[in-house]
Amino acid sequence: MATEARLTAQDLLRFGNDGVRRELVDGKVIEMPPHGGAHGKIAGKLYRKLDEYLEQAGGGEAMVGDVGFVLRVPGDPERVRAPDVALVARERLPGGRLPEGFISGAPDLAVEVLSPSDSTLDVQQRVRDYLDAGARLVWLVAPQARTVTVYRADGSARLLRDQDVLDGEDVLPGLVILLSDVLGG
Repeated sequence: MATEARLTAQDLLRFGNDGVRRELVDGKVIEMPPHGGAHGKIAGKLYRKLDEYLEQAGGGEAMVGDVGFVLRVPGDPERVRAPDVALVARERLPGGRLPEGFISGAPDLAVEVLSPSDSTLDVQQRVRDYLDAGARLVWLVAPQARTVTVYRADGSARLLRDQDVLDGEDVLPGLVILLSDVLGG
């Protein structure tokens, strides 16, 4: 019986940028469908707010769309996830700069915007992967429910509704985002 070769993060990187969204889970490439317009708009608004915060406060880099993070999670030392929006503290960047390839380790903040095609199991696994690999915060945005669930490294979580304020807690001190501004009115 032939066994299927386990791919690595470097193998995934060699796929190149052909417009197909891919992640690496348990040595297998997972292709993901493209997102819709509302998803992209929300991710873009969150990125813009994070980038504006960083320009004023300094201390990191915000990224949007398909940036690969090599997560070392139990049983899978080269899991590659690509959050919709991510933020990495400057001190965690080699030489204070973003690398050309994938980023080693979890982002300090990972943001996932739910799409109708997302399964509950997959979304919860993604959140767990980020936290297990060292993310300090994960924001799970549910546009249809008009909510954001904030997951913290200590295992606690908080549900916010569209009239609430999303703050950066100790990861991004002073960051305040009115959810209705991001989710639309």
